[in-house]
Amino acid sequence: MADTSGQADIRGIDVDKLVKGFAEQDIIFKNLVTVTPTAAREIRWFQKTAGFLDSTDTTGITASQIANTAERARPVVVEQSWTRNTSYVRKYFVESPLISEEDIKDSDIDIISGNLKDLTRAVANQVDIRIWNVLSESQSAVNINTTASTAAWDAASGQNPIEDLAECIQEIQENNFTPDTLFLSPKDHKSLIVYIYNQGAQSPSTSDSKLGDGVITRILGLRVVVNNAVTADYAVVANPKEAVTWKAFMPITARVIVDEGIGRKIRVWEEGEAILTAPKSVSLLTNTQT
Repeated sequence: MADTSGQADIRGIDVDKLVKGFAEQDIIFKNLVTVTPTAAREIRWFQKTAGFLDSTDTTGITASQIANTAERARPVVVEQSWTRNTSYVRKYFVESPLISEEDIKDSDIDIISGNLKDLTRAVANQVDIRIWNVLSESQSAVNINTTASTAAWDAASGQNPIEDLAECIQEIQENNFTPDTLFLSPKDHKSLIVYIYNQGAQSPSTSDSKLGDGVITRILGLRVVVNNAVTADYAVVANPKEAVTWKAFMPITARVIVDEGIGRKIRVWEEGEAILTAPKSVSLLTNTQT
């Protein structure tokens, strides 16, 4: 039986299943944040402005009043501060060129699967970029924490990325969150490796996973994630599960579009939006590059 536009196979390849497999294999930011479904394209959500209620809150109550309540007194009334927001689902959508029926019939199967993998990565990369920009507030901090590096990590002298990262960790901890992830560009990852190598014996426990294979996987208790979606001259320390939620409207999906007797196109798409629910669990580090 001939394929129809509703089917997703080429020469016995289950295109949709293969695309989903490629998406699961790639290390993408969506795997690091909280993912929840949304049934509507308009998303109304609330952004938390702080961690514990342990200082002066929105009603003027202080921590000492909570901890030292008089006998027979009524309990202190406290409430968290939230900001209501509205976001809208974004669609990420690509397709292949028209693949002729003749090419499909006699091509190597790797050509088809390679095409599918590149289409999947094109969508995944754009989702990565969107999550990064939401996590970092498009590198213009308003609600998230931010600090500038002591010196660019690739500078000739004066740099101290360990102190910079410790400052970011402190900012997050002071808001009663626990950071667990460091987001780096490939260039900053290189600069960090060079810095640690240059410290030698002066930095015996800087990296939890030492540089035997030339890769830092953890540093200062932070999982290190290196991705080209990270904007040059910036890095982020965060607890991404706390900070960002990806609202999934439609999972990554692939379909084959058939032009009978001529050829077929492969379309891949995903729909969703990232929202920044706990900005104080994020610290944006600026000026990492000269």
